[in-house]
Order: sequence, then structure tokens, then C-alpha cells
Amino acid sequence: MLREITIGQYYPVDSVLHRMDPRTKLFGTMIFIISLFAAENLWAYILATVFLAAVIRLSRVPFSFMVRGLKAVFILLLISVSFNLFLTSGETVWQMGFLKITKEGIRMAVFMAIRLIYLVIGSSVMTLTTTPNELTDGLEKGLGFLKIVKVPVHEIAMMMSIALRFIPILVEETDKIMKAQMARGADFESGNLIQRAKSMVPLLVPLFISAFRRATDLAMAMEARCYRGGEGRTKMKPLKYKARDRWGYAALFIYLAAVVGTRWLPWIPF
Repeated sequence: MLREITIGQYYPVDSVLHRMDPRTKLFGTMIFIISLFAAENLWAYILATVFLAAVIRLSRVPFSFMVRGLKAVFILLLISVSFNLFLTSGETVWQMGFLKITKEGIRMAVFMAIRLIYLVIGSSVMTLTTTPNELTDGLEKGLGFLKIVKVPVHEIAMMMSIALRFIPILVEETDKIMKAQMARGADFESGNLIQRAKSMVPLLVPLFISAFRRATDLAMAMEARCYRGGEGRTKMKPLKYKARDRWGYAALFIYLAAVVGTRWLPWIPF
């Protein structure tokens, strides 16, 4: 399961989405997330499905590779769906003791599941088509207006980029440590919840030590190269908008307007 995490990984391939400005992709991800929370009916989710399918097609990243990332959030998805299914009041369709399922609960559970799945896939599209360096430059350039109020934009963008870069590294490190401990007789699967928690200690201790060691090495390397933050720094590849980015912004605004417009469409009973 650890190797199924796709957020933070980069999939190298030549596509329109890979060549777009990182600011456009960051803004597009934000618009897509806003549209999911603004969706109130089936029309909006159908529109979001079409939009996401088109973006995945443009990215040329295999859909099976993106779906792999859903395995890592399966437990969160199951908990969220269960809470909405059993704790939403309304017209009862099934009841056994204190457990009951309502028509409104089914609707909320289905929409919540779709929302979480699309959030993971949509975020994965951004990281799979954007290198960590491009992501750092895009965050710094896009949030540059915050420098007026003394917000350390460059440092924040650098920390987020390093955090995303460390995700696949730590996942691979965790997999190696787990296999090494299992070869020594460690059991991470059997036992009750408390026993499983105790069995994670031989995994977490070396993982934290490895993470702190990598962080220390990175800090020393940055200091040895006289890194002093973003003040006065120049870019080897300055970001410039091109025609495809302008078309991308236009498509995003049309999509958001269409999602908002679904509020006035005929209601589909679900």
C-alpha cells in the first residue's frame, strides 16, 4: 500500500498539461476543489467528472496510475462514508436497533465518497505533471503579493516543495524498514489494536531517525551553498504565461461558472 501513494510523485511525459505554467495548474487545482465543495446536485458532479476526465486525458498519465493513490486513503474514505450513511437524519429506509440508514444519508455518503475520490485524483494530477522546482517557483510567484504584508512567501513555498519531495522518499524508506523488520520476525498484521500499535514501534523509530538525518543533511547542504532565503534571488527559468495558459484560465472560469449555474437546473431525484 505504501508504494500506491501518488501525491508528491512526478510522472515524466510530454503533454500539454506538463508544459503549462505551474501557476495555472495551482489555480486550476484550487478552482476544482472549490467546485467540489460548491456542488449541490448531480448535475454539478457530472460536470466535475467530465472536467476531470478531460484533464487526465490531457495529462497523458495512465488513469490506473492515478487510481493507485486511492488505496492509501481507503480507510479515511470508509470512515467518512460510514458517518454520513448512519448519522444523517431523514427518511428512514433501513433500521436495526440504534443503526439506521436514511435516504438523505445515502445521498450524502455517495456525494462525500465522490468528493474525496476527486480531491485525491485532482491533487495527484497537479503533482504528477509538475516538478518540485516548478511547484516552488509557481507558489512563490503566485503568492508574491503577500510580500507586501511581510509574509515569507519564498520560505513557505520552499517548505511545501521539500515536504512534497520527501513524501515518495519516506514512503520508500518505510517500505524498506518494514521488509527488514519482517525478515527479523516482526509481525505488523496479527493481534488486536494495542498489539498492532506496539508492533509499529520498530518501524517508527528508525523511520524518524532516518527522516531527521535527511533533514539535517539537507539543511547542511543548503547552508554550505550559502542559501539565505528568497531576498535578491534570481530564477534560472523565469515563469512566463503563454497562449495555452490563457486558454487554461478561460476554461477554468467557464467550468466554475457552469458548476455554479447547475444550481438553477432541474433537480434530479437522488
